[in-house]
Amino acid sequence: MAIVTGRTDGGTGGSDTAGAPRRIRERGPRGRGQVADSGRIRQPVALIRLVTGLVGIALTLLLADYARATTVGIAADVAGATELVPRPLADLADGLTTAAVLLLPAGLAARRLLGPDRRRALQQVSDGLLAAVLAYGVSLAVDLWADGVAPASLLAALTQALPGGHPGHTEPVYGYLAPVLAFMAASGSRERRLSRAVLALSGLAGLAGGYATPTALLLGLLLGWTAAHGVLYAFGTPDPRPRPAEILRSLRETGLRPADVHPAGPDRYLVRQADGRPDLDVQLLDRQAVTAAAVQRAWRRLRLRTAPHPRALRSPRTGLEHEALVSYAAVAAGVRTRRIAATAGLGHDTALIAYEHLAGRTLDELADEEITDALLTDAWQQLARLQRREISHRALVPSALLVDDAGAVHLVDFADGDIAASELVLRCDIAQLLTTLALRTGAARSVRTAVAALGPDPVAGALPLLQPIALAPTTRHCLKRAAQRPNGEQAGQAASPPVDLLDAIRAEVLRAQPQAAVRPVRLERLRPRTLLAVAGGVVAGWLLIPQLFATEQNPIAAVADADPVWLLLALFAAATSHVTAAMGFVGFVPERLDFRNAVYAQLAGSFVKLVSPGGVGGVALNTRLLQQAGIPTAQALSSVGVGQLIGLVLHLLQLGAFVYLLGQEPGGSELDALPAVAGGLAGAAVLLAAVSAVPPARRWLAARLRPLTAEVLPRLLELLRNPGRLTVGVAGQLLVSMCLTTCLYCCARAVGREPSFAAVAVVFLTGSPVGNAAPTPGGAGVMDGVLVGLLQSAASMEEGGAVAAVVLYRSLTLILPVLPGWAAFAWLQRRRAL
Repeated sequence: MAIVTGRTDGGTGGSDTAGAPRRIRERGPRGRGQVADSGRIRQPVALIRLVTGLVGIALTLLLADYARATTVGIAADVAGATELVPRPLADLADGLTTAAVLLLPAGLAARRLLGPDRRRALQQVSDGLLAAVLAYGVSLAVDLWADGVAPASLLAALTQALPGGHPGHTEPVYGYLAPVLAFMAASGSRERRLSRAVLALSGLAGLAGGYATPTALLLGLLLGWTAAHGVLYAFGTPDPRPRPAEILRSLRETGLRPADVHPAGPDRYLVRQADGRPDLDVQLLDRQAVTAAAVQRAWRRLRLRTAPHPRALRSPRTGLEHEALVSYAAVAAGVRTRRIAATAGLGHDTALIAYEHLAGRTLDELADEEITDALLTDAWQQLARLQRREISHRALVPSALLVDDAGAVHLVDFADGDIAASELVLRCDIAQLLTTLALRTGAARSVRTAVAALGPDPVAGALPLLQPIALAPTTRHCLKRAAQRPNGEQAGQAASPPVDLLDAIRAEVLRAQPQAAVRPVRLERLRPRTLLAVAGGVVAGWLLIPQLFATEQNPIAAVADADPVWLLLALFAAATSHVTAAMGFVGFVPERLDFRNAVYAQLAGSFVKLVSPGGVGGVALNTRLLQQAGIPTAQALSSVGVGQLIGLVLHLLQLGAFVYLLGQEPGGSELDALPAVAGGLAGAAVLLAAVSAVPPARRWLAARLRPLTAEVLPRLLELLRNPGRLTVGVAGQLLVSMCLTTCLYCCARAVGREPSFAAVAVVFLTGSPVGNAAPTPGGAGVMDGVLVGLLQSAASMEEGGAVAAVVLYRSLTLILPVLPGWAAFAWLQRRRAL
């Protein structure tokens, strides 16, 4: 497991404070957690386990219902095997294990209460009792829900007939497993082997006697485990850190002479010794604190090639040995650091390491005038000694640079360090120290002293690693804050625009070594956007595969039965819509764009909209494309807004025109659309007048329209100076609607129906905004139902033909473009166009 050193920073993939235990009460002046008067802390790991338990319960119930053939089959196989056990023997085993399960918590509680730390034991036993009561209540609620409200298939998967021919069925949640497990988990019981053995025997006895199903056993264990961690997170756990008396006792057992203990920070203590012996800096190595950050550390380890091994995978004793080994290696290399005085274990989950106290201040505690070039050179010389022995530190942040009273630099906190480190990790240390010192002294002094101590080649070799992802978390935070401050180095000097500190460091290194390589090294194994693309593909497949193999409204069957000529025309219209959409996009951007990238972006939108609500993914994709093309964010958003605004106006004009044409057709239509549209416009005008008459509503509307008048209208006036480009944009907006309308019309003809083109246009122009406004990916479900209903009312199609036409249309415009859209999305990412 991990070593908790109390640092506020971590190295490359190293320690982070995001997962540290959060105290229930106030925090100290420097953000350190304070223990409440009740001595309780709220562990994030309890929340992680609570969520994991809830997910496990939900999955168990879902699998029991949807995979009921499998669960019922497993239960039947187990019941068949248990018939071989003699009934008296099964009843005896069930009775003995039930008694053992009930006596186990009482015995463990008595043993804890009779121990040395009775106050903490009483708190833990109280937590266990509360968790047991909660788990028992939840188990009863699940039993009542399964008997009265749950589907019959779920009840059949969780229960079976009582043995011996008795009427009724077994319990959906078996016996006392949930409350007993909740008690042991919440009370912090360390007799894990005994408790696991008793619970396992109780479960086997329940299966052998026919009093439980495998699903009921699993559900009982999950309910108990979840209830325990719910209580632990809601009320906190007794502070697991050892008492000062325990620390003194452990240090005395190692041969030291401790006199008293004083807290010196999170998991840090200053211990004074008797007989004039030097003071000690004691650090606790706590399993619980770092387990809370296990998810974050595992993700960083998976993502970065330079991340250290997750400390959550080490036991406290292994972590102690690791830190001691790196510290001894640093001393052997001649590096000034604190010397280890003793190491000791404090129970199962805690250990400590004691260093000889070193009086001094960290780099962030020094005044600017105290940071001289000699001090910087000394820091680089200490790092040079580590580099010669291939020892990495991984966390060269200000708190790791301790300056004593004589001005000598000592490197401390080697918890994340490594021996025999790779060249890449060693270069990361140089990049980290360059940035740490530059944040205090500026890029020029940091680079100058580094070159003087290490030479130009090692410093130049760190340039490809000079990227934010390779730096410590708090260093990245400091870089963001520094980038927001004006760049004025002398008092009274006019402030100039902010300068990126990493760029300034690169410029200084290139001044000393012009031929140095500056291309960044790729440190990421897995990028977040790659993970999002994979997740999007999985979601898209999950949405599409059931539709492809549905028994009703099957797209494959609709395509197989369609007229091939009309089907090819529909396919051509659907493909052309992406080109016309690109025209409608670039036409409202005054800057010059790569039209091929614009077409690929519209095709990629077919993939993006399937994993995002309708109308949202395309806007974000177009905005990102403009940003990557070098257009400022404000202008990019304005261009997309202009396109959306003009598209809305043209959409309404087209709808009005086709409604008029539909009314002029012989025979008319069953949809009395013209009065409806006129009534809608009149209603909108009345609503606008009412809003304008009420001052609060008028101010609200003005606030919503202010971005339109401040950004979109100026962009539109700029476009009016280029009528050719504006014409392309307007034509593209008109043609994309016509292409999709043509596609829907050809789909209707392909399934043997002959609606009028005007009726189909009214259907599409009315139904597409509803689909875009739907909160489902691609408007799935909502848009389909709206189109089917409108085709029946406006185009006089029967339900079967309308459903077939919509299924075919959605197959061509929603399902078919997904794979090409994913390929276009990946291609644009590789070209850094997104």
